Amino acid sequence: MVKNEKGSKMALYEHVYLARQDLTAQQAEALTEQFKATVTSLGGTIGKVEYWGVKSLAYRIKKNRKAHFTLLNVDAPPAALAEAERQWSINEDILRHMTIRVEAFEDGPSAMLRKRDDDDRGDRGDRGDRGDRGDRGDRRPPRGPRGPRRDDGAEGGQF
Repeated sequence: MVKNEKGSKMALYEHVYLARQDLTAQQAEALTEQFKATVTSLGGTIGKVEYWGVKSLAYRIKKNRKAHFTLLNVDAPPAALAEAERQWSINEDILRHMTIRVEAFEDGPSAMLRKRDDDDRGDRGDRGDRGDRGDRGDRRPPRGPRGPRRDDGAEGGQF
């Protein structure tokens, strides 16, 4: 817990929310500004804001397969966060939200942004000699000719 200038205790939180996929990036940014306004009006501050973009969901949430993801670092009293979360639960554009209390904020970009930077495959590096791969067709040797067909009395489709 961190004490602000008034002496009241404020905790550090990481807040992630998922907004509907049919919103534009500007509308998702407006939701972030709405959250910021709520928290700052109740005595909190917003640190880092990361917009992660539209990502696929692992499963459908309220008939959506994708969502806008946003992370916010929040330094606020618990009452401010409770009010902001209450407003999120009313808002139809917010699919999910999660707030986690942390001891300290992470410096630099979050793991999601670092992952996105790692996914840029422009320079794949030296991949070494892979040898002749051929056509990668059949890797098994041929089976050879089949034997004569057995007739086990399975006439008329009976098994």
